[in-house]
Amino acid sequence: MRILVTGAAGFIGSNLVKALQNRYPEAEIVAVDDFSSASFENLLDFKGELVTGDVSDRRFWEYLADLYEFDAVFHQAAITDTTVTDQRRMTEVNTLAFKYLLEVAVKRWGAKVIYASSAAVYGNCPAPMREDGCLKPENVYGFSKLMMDRTAEVYLRRFPRAQIVGLRYFNVYGPGEAHKGRFASMVYQLAVKMARGERPRLFKWGEQRRDFVYVKDVVKANLLAFEREVRGIFNVGFGKGRSFNELVEILNRVLGTDFEPEYIDNPYPFYQNYTEADLTRSKTLLGYEPEWPLERGVEEYVKLLREEGKI
Repeated sequence: MRILVTGAAGFIGSNLVKALQNRYPEAEIVAVDDFSSASFENLLDFKGELVTGDVSDRRFWEYLADLYEFDAVFHQAAITDTTVTDQRRMTEVNTLAFKYLLEVAVKRWGAKVIYASSAAVYGNCPAPMREDGCLKPENVYGFSKLMMDRTAEVYLRRFPRAQIVGLRYFNVYGPGEAHKGRFASMVYQLAVKMARGERPRLFKWGEQRRDFVYVKDVVKANLLAFEREVRGIFNVGFGKGRSFNELVEILNRVLGTDFEPEYIDNPYPFYQNYTEADLTRSKTLLGYEPEWPLERGVEEYVKLLREEGKI
């Protein structure tokens, strides 16, 4: 079995690569990354082959198609910085690159494709968000992911036997994201700040809610999508929105600190105030049951960050 993982040196991609090589030790796994927002340290335990390349370059996909044939493609590569406003660059790297991938993966390899979509497609639609419900992205990142979903839907109609699965990640946190710096999850950023003895800063008044999902649950959803006979788009979250104030309380308890948040104005005109995944479809068709509530995930994550000397 041959498996391709794009964005493999990034946060979610590196966790996925490790899980795949543990679950399928005989598989040939090829990791792709251009290291524009990744770290080689995330692949130190990787035993497969690395190919460095830009997924938004059509010639790169032609190069891969000439050298390999894959049974499955896990597509994690993307611009994930939601503050990027360059619409052409965002849609080239996220949306157009995905079309190049599908042209090769579906038409030439007949591979199953599991790709990373995002809860950003929902914008400020009412929670809980459903896959077939309101879709109004607030920024070009969310728009680029929505256009990926639209492209997947076209291919699913055009190729009735194609297995394409989109996973709409909600707010993912966990090991392997430290290299992202200020673009890492709020769980990571607040943990580092509070461990240094600094007050956490939140946008007024900390009651914005996020569906925080531990990266281990995200990896689990990817493996289920690969192993089950499914097609289409699925939410991947924990299924419950939690406020940033709650997150600070949990971190205080885990870190042994007693900080009160400092509240600041929100400078972003585009901002999701409340995300929460409706997991009905994911539970029914994928068999996805999240195992890591925020309290448990933060506790393990902080322990790992301490062991790695990051806090």
